[in-house]
Amino acid sequence: MATAHKEYQSQLRGIAELILAVAGESVSVMKRNAPERALKLKRHDEWGIYLEFLKVMFNLTDRLSILYLPIKDQPLFMDSLEDAVTLQLKSVLEPAFGTGADQTEIMLTVGAAVAESRQTYERYRFLVTEDTPEKNEMLKDFGGRVADAMGIAGNEHVSSAATLCASAVIPAIKAVLAGDAPPAAAVNAAAPATATVSTLPPPPTTPEPQGPTGTEIKLVSVMSTVEGEEVETRWGLHPRFRQDLPPEDMQQVTRLMNRVAKILGERYASVAFSDEWTSWHKAGHA
Repeated sequence: MATAHKEYQSQLRGIAELILAVAGESVSVMKRNAPERALKLKRHDEWGIYLEFLKVMFNLTDRLSILYLPIKDQPLFMDSLEDAVTLQLKSVLEPAFGTGADQTEIMLTVGAAVAESRQTYERYRFLVTEDTPEKNEMLKDFGGRVADAMGIAGNEHVSSAATLCASAVIPAIKAVLAGDAPPAAAVNAAAPATATVSTLPPPPTTPEPQGPTGTEIKLVSVMSTVEGEEVETRWGLHPRFRQDLPPEDMQQVTRLMNRVAKILGERYASVAFSDEWTSWHKAGHA
């Protein structure tokens, strides 16, 4: 794995956390902008959408990093960012696959996403800090790819929402590269920007962001999915939250969240397979 200069370690970690957080939030935004299609999405479909956002954010970071790093350091920085995203993604997925999960598949997936990002977007020539027709054309291309990944090619509503999500992350990446804000602040700045894309109101159980810059981050999440007659329930922590917890606190959180996942999974299974909740069962998630 490539190792960038120590002076860039904070930027690498900050951008990796930002990319993963915004990609996850953006998938939710896309689903809210196409609720009927969201009910039919499989887990691998959502993963495909997630990867599309990773690809465009790698490209945007590549373009922005040229403006902030010495030319000789920039290629190594981008190689190291690929490693940083791989490690962060492994940390996010550990609750589902266990601490002994093989990192190779994740590394290959991220590497393939970076390679495809270059093949897809490097042909567009523009300065990322300026609003130009070429830049708008690339973002429109990206929006179309997201709509394709959702199985609704040509859907202008979803395409426009994806374009806005990608545009919103540019100032946050700039802030991290310039060292003007810590990684957590960059994530805070990007999340509300993506959340405002949807024209549909959030679910009643989702609290509204407080203040113009946002004061809430999803620290813990629990997800149940249905595959045939099997129900899988998993939980995860925000990568920065996980890093900040002392080992003893992490052990306690893990023990409690395993219990929570078990209780919620059993409850979801009992309800999802009942006749009364057939339509909810078809949604495939809770």
